[in-house]
This record gives sequence, structure tokens and C-alpha cells, in this order.
Amino acid sequence: MLNKKFILKKISQGLLHILFWCAVLLFFTYFFGVGSHNFNDTLVYSLFLMPITIALTYVSIYKLIPDYLITKRYLRFIVYSLYTLIISTYLVMVSIFFSLIYLSDFQYTNMNPITRNILFVMTGIFLVTFIVSAFKLMKLNIIASKKTKTLETKILETQLKLKEQELKYLKMQIHPHFLFNTLNTLYGFALKKADETPEMILKLSNLLDYLLYQVDKPLVSLQDEIHHIEDYITLEQMRFSDTINVQLTKSISSECIEIAPMLLIPFVENSFKHGRILNGSLTITIHIEANTNNIHFKIKNSSVKDYSNSANGIGLDNIRKRLELVYPNKHHLTINQNETDYTVVLSITPQSKLNHV
Repeated sequence: MLNKKFILKKISQGLLHILFWCAVLLFFTYFFGVGSHNFNDTLVYSLFLMPITIALTYVSIYKLIPDYLITKRYLRFIVYSLYTLIISTYLVMVSIFFSLIYLSDFQYTNMNPITRNILFVMTGIFLVTFIVSAFKLMKLNIIASKKTKTLETKILETQLKLKEQELKYLKMQIHPHFLFNTLNTLYGFALKKADETPEMILKLSNLLDYLLYQVDKPLVSLQDEIHHIEDYITLEQMRFSDTINVQLTKSISSECIEIAPMLLIPFVENSFKHGRILNGSLTITIHIEANTNNIHFKIKNSSVKDYSNSANGIGLDNIRKRLELVYPNKHHLTINQNETDYTVVLSITPQSKLNHV
């Protein structure tokens, strides 16, 4: 089947070439027949020039342009073009002698007016070669552009896949000790048959559901992200009881605001992990304000001057990388620290509509 298509393609290309050279022959007959009344002599002379023109054209489009010009081997292109010009000029001179000897019986006055001048003859030949070469060069440029575009597309697709893999990796870098510690606390509550055990199991179940099934989505409802934060806070409060004081305030103008999943929780987790107990309590204040144009997130926790976001927690580099991947040029992150507080302020431009599949 492929061979048949290939053969048909070659046949069609051959027919097109034949039709083109027939058109060139007609052009030569008209061009060299200006001022002459002998159509037969003009046709014979045109036929004599056809092999020269065909050879010159094919050398140009199948050798000089693709092998030397396109590949930027300019010196060889110039040298071989000069060789071709010299040979073609010699053959044109032979054609003039052919016209003088064979067609005009050595009578210069009987020669076709145009064929007496080598410049006119060469103009006719090189005009055809130049036009065909221009089309060939344009075709090669189009093919090269398509290949470049295809290569760029593949590179972009590869980069996108790498970014997706990096993003998944960054999403999953949630502190593993939280789950371990929560399960230990849950085990202790179960041994005591504490009343908080069912609620703790429910909160942990909601948290795991979010981690396992929502994290792969590009965007989730901001309300879902906040509910996840609230479950996280509740679990931590159950673990540490009276030593934690958390205040969460929110002002959400629309339920259709979306955000990348697991984007805010690292800041909350860092506040619990790296915050310091001052005056008998770890104080954390969280404020989330959002509309269709902006999401403003602020979290502040009690701290001491040597507070640092160590590599053992969800590092700031991780968070910054993810923000660059998800919200390039659409976010602003500031971190301030003083003697008693550590404050993080994040502003991002959200997606205003939920994408339901």
C-alpha cells in the first residue's frame, strides 16, 4: 500500500515536471521568437537550450541550495555556483554557434535577433533557474519552519511534563510526621476511650481524602482548601489541647473562586511546627480574604528571633517553586519576622470559575 502511494506520488511529481518544462519551452519559443518570422528555427533553438536550462535548474535546486546554502556552507556554495555559471556560459556560447552554423548557415544577419546576444540568452535561462530556485528555497524554509515548530512543541511538551512531575512532587511534600503523630494521638485517645476519638477519626479521614484525591486536580474550590485547613487545625488542637490558640477569620465573596490544592496548608503546618510557645501558648492567627480578582492570605504565629523554616519542615523554597509553577507573575509573597512574631502574607490572582468535568 505504501509502495503504491509512493509510486503514484512520484508519477504525479514527474507529470508536474513535464508540464512545467513544456511551459518553459513555450516561454523560450515566445521570448527568443521576438523579431523573428521563422517559428521552426526558434522552436529548434529553444529545444537546444532546454537541456542546458534543465541541468542548470536541477543542479541549483537539488545540489547547491540544499547541500550548501541551507546548510550555511557559503564558501562552497559560492565556489560551486561560479563553476556552474562558467559551464552554463560555455554551453550558451555553444548554443549561439549552433544557431549561427546550423540554423543560419553562417549568415549572421539570418540569426534570430535575440540569439545574437549572449546576455539575452543567459537572461532567459537564468530567469527560469532563478524562479525555480526561489520556489525551492521557499519550500525548504517552510519545511524547516515546520520541523522547528514541531521540535519546539515537543520541547514544550517535555518541559510541561517535567513541570507537572515537579509539581506533583512538590504537592506531596507534606510533613510526614503530622500523620504519624496524629495516629499516635488517636491511638492514645482510643485507649482512653475519649469522646474526641470519633471526631478525630472523621477529621483525619477528611484530611486523607483531600490529600489522596484532591491533590491531583489543577484547581480546587477555595472553600475546600479552607475546610482542609480547618480540619488540620482541629486535629492539632486535639493533640496539643490548651497549649495552642488559633484564630481563623475568612471573608470569601464567591463560592466560585478556585485555588491550587495544598497551596496554603504548608504555611499553616510551618506555623505549628516552627512556632514557639510564648507565655504558655502558641498563638496563630490566620486571615483569608478573597474575591474574583485576588486571594489574600495572612498567617502570623508567635516566634522568637532565631525562628527559621528549616529543611525538616515544608521549606520555603518548595513553596516558592510551586507558586512560580502555578501562578507565574500572578502572586506576591512577603515574609516578616520580629522579636515575637513570624508573619507570612501571600496574594495571588485566582481562577474565577470552577471547571467541572
